[in-house]
Amino acid sequence: MEKEKSEEFYARLKEQLLENSSWPSKYLYKFIVPTDEEKIEQINTIFDNTGAVIESKKSKKGTYTSISITVQLDSPDAVIAKYKEVSQVEGVISL
Repeated sequence: MEKEKSEEFYARLKEQLLENSSWPSKYLYKFIVPTDEEKIEQINTIFDNTGAVIESKKSKKGTYTSISITVQLDSPDAVIAKYKEVSQVEGVISL
């Protein structure tokens, strides 16, 4: 069931990206992850060598870290591929 839901989400996202952007284009990802250096590093590694600008900010209590990543990508498929890679990181929430 969860896989079906995510496939629908990605199909909708691809449609929106095709309609609203010309490619290649800059894309802004926003994630929230439990504050854990290993998890943050996993996300940073996914965007290594892409020329991405990565900003992170801890929550007031320090429990969570929000990560904003701006990166130039070639197509909606490239955007979705990165979402799928990041979704493998335990506890991450994509916004």
